[in-house]
Parts: sequence; C-alpha cells; structure tokens
Amino acid sequence: MTLPEHDLDFLSDSTEQTSTRFATFIGPSLKRFDLAVTTTNRFFGKKLVTDLQSGKTAILGSDDLEQDGYMASIYGLSEEEEAELGSFLHQVLGEPHFTD
Repeated sequence: MTLPEHDLDFLSDSTEQTSTRFATFIGPSLKRFDLAVTTTNRFFGKKLVTDLQSGKTAILGSDDLEQDGYMASIYGLSEEEEAELGSFLHQVLGEPHFTD
C-alpha cells in the first residue's frame, strides 16, 4: 500500500553534492575491507563510512576512533581488525567541527 504524498510529514528533504572515496585494502589479519567514505556538509564534519560487504554505515569522525570497541561493535570486527580499520580511517577522517 502506498500513502499519498500529502500524508507524509517531511522533517528534512534536501539534495547536495558529495564526494565518495572507495578504498579496498587488506591488513595483517588478512581481513579484506571494501569501504565507501562519503564527505558531506552534514554531520559536523564527520563522514559516512560504509562497509560495502555488510552494508553497515556509521557517521564517524576522528573522535570516534578513540573509543575502544566502538567500530568493532558497529562493523562486527575483532580487536585486530578494528585497529586496522582505525589505522586507515585516521588517514582519511578530519577533525570534526561544530557550528552554532
């Protein structure tokens, strides 16, 4: 069943230009990472990081990399795999910025 468009209560609906970096790498654990890292004007400078194998996406910034187990719980990684992902993301995630 499809609702008529006038029955939807949009909280936000916008379009913007983004850039996406696609990266595939293998670390010492031999885990293959296939990632899409999308830069957008949203999320206070954080980026959308999508694991293309699982389809899991998180909004991440460099501050999130400091939380032990955070990425492991999102992407289902071991500690070693989380360290490998963190090593890559430290290179591509900038510092978050907060606006008024």
